[in-house]
Amino acid sequence: MIDFTFSPEVDEVRLRVRRLMDEVVRPAWDATDEHDRAAVRDTIIRLRRTAHEWGIWLPHMPAEWGGMGLGPTAMAAVSAEAAKVSIGPFVINAQAPDEGNQHTLEHWGTPEQKEKYLRPLCYGTVRSCFAMTEPEVAGSDPTLIRTHAYRDGDEWVINGHKWFISGAAGASFAILIARTEDDPDLPQAANSAFIVDLPSEGWNVVRDIHTMSGSHNHCEIDIVDLRVPHANMLGGQGQGHLLGQYRLGPARLAHCMRWIAQCETALDMTVARALERYSHGSLLAEKQGIQWLIADSAMELYQCKLMVLHAAYKLETKQDFISEVSMAKHFVANSMWRIVDRAIQVHGALGYSTDTPLAHMLQQARWSRFADGADEIHQMRIAQRTIAAYKDHGTTKSATGDLPL
Repeated sequence: MIDFTFSPEVDEVRLRVRRLMDEVVRPAWDATDEHDRAAVRDTIIRLRRTAHEWGIWLPHMPAEWGGMGLGPTAMAAVSAEAAKVSIGPFVINAQAPDEGNQHTLEHWGTPEQKEKYLRPLCYGTVRSCFAMTEPEVAGSDPTLIRTHAYRDGDEWVINGHKWFISGAAGASFAILIARTEDDPDLPQAANSAFIVDLPSEGWNVVRDIHTMSGSHNHCEIDIVDLRVPHANMLGGQGQGHLLGQYRLGPARLAHCMRWIAQCETALDMTVARALERYSHGSLLAEKQGIQWLIADSAMELYQCKLMVLHAAYKLETKQDFISEVSMAKHFVANSMWRIVDRAIQVHGALGYSTDTPLAHMLQQARWSRFADGADEIHQMRIAQRTIAAYKDHGTTKSATGDLPL
């Protein structure tokens, strides 16, 4: 039996998140000047208190860390509701990069590291960042990382260059990936992870990199003789690549969950506009050309939801989920771009203006096709796994979801 409904308990949480966003978060955020950092901070703090009162806090983490203990499939429901307001994931402490760092610290951290770094991150009293990407090498191949660390007694001395480190400004600590092995037997064993207390001497924020959608705290970092205690190594020496991949798989799926919210918002706006706009003798909704745009978006959103739910199910049941997450990440990212673009087309000049959120949504959507793995890298891996499946089993079935069809 295949059942795509959630349990009553999960559905109650999903609907409670929807109410929180509709009744509290969206009105408060609409009244906040996004360019006023102090106002944004005050709004988030106030809304986080409200989220606590509503019993919606840290949904993805176990109760022992103050969370709700929801698994990946339930998180798909929660994230798809929370992300309908841009600030929503922050309000419930389920935002990137902190969500991924929380999972990483829970899995890899020592008891001392968890108490010092994970506990306050779960409380929501600090922020964090994940520092892996570098401008000089391909971000999709971490084996090429040049940031280097060498042991000096009980410390590691680190030098290097990072960029697009989301959340770096204002973070209390970073999880930093650096090369600790010059010539390992396996390229994937070259890197190690370190927890860096911020601010620290040698960790220099060069700038907040401005993107096509403005400034979003994606920082360039110059690292010069940064000293980190050996006790702050996260995981074992040479396990940085393994740690990064452990973190990025579920993080990619979490992005997809939030992107579905954007897709659904854009499609809702498309239909609403088509039902109210009159032109050349009829409503836009009655014109075949517009109906095709709506149909294409509806079909793609349906596919997005099914792919994310299935990948989340495989993750939750501890099955191999790498291929499914890779396919979902590629498909949902590209679908979001197309669905938002169609919404702008139906809105015409209004959609191109900043009077609706669509223009900003499209600007934000563009990064999704290279963040956490470029489209082409995912396509390469998907093809490799499909070919391998056929070689191993004489069929590609296991590479296409391994479903009972």
